[in-house]
Amino acid sequence: MNEELESNKALAYGTFRLSLGINELMHGLVRLPIFVHFAANTAKNFEGTILPEWFVYAFGLVLPCVEALLGITLILGLLTRWALVTASLLMAILIFGTALRSDWATVGLQMTYVIAYFLALLFVEYNRYSLDQIYDSRKRSSR
Repeated sequence: MNEELESNKALAYGTFRLSLGINELMHGLVRLPIFVHFAANTAKNFEGTILPEWFVYAFGLVLPCVEALLGITLILGLLTRWALVTASLLMAILIFGTALRSDWATVGLQMTYVIAYFLALLFVEYNRYSLDQIYDSRKRSSR
């Protein structure tokens, strides 16, 4: 029974991580074809805040690539711990910017992502169905 429970936890974690990864990947992929427009629009949305336009524009150019890369790593379960930490820090940056605009509804939505990343990081020990697990298994067997 205990083995089945552990297997269920690993499966639940794997599907949760997969869903987070797809979500993050799609955030990036849908913006990549229009990333220049996305960056310009983002910079326009931050007019009147303390953030310089050039900084917001540059961040807007990089953001879709970072989101897509994080999504791929989460889908594959590659460097999962670091991907989750990076995604959490990215959310902190996004929340800071969104709060500068006083867009509290979006901050609330972003906090949902923070909770999801928190849970994924909290239960990373169940990351059995992943490239990390394959790498760790090979590393252990070569000792």
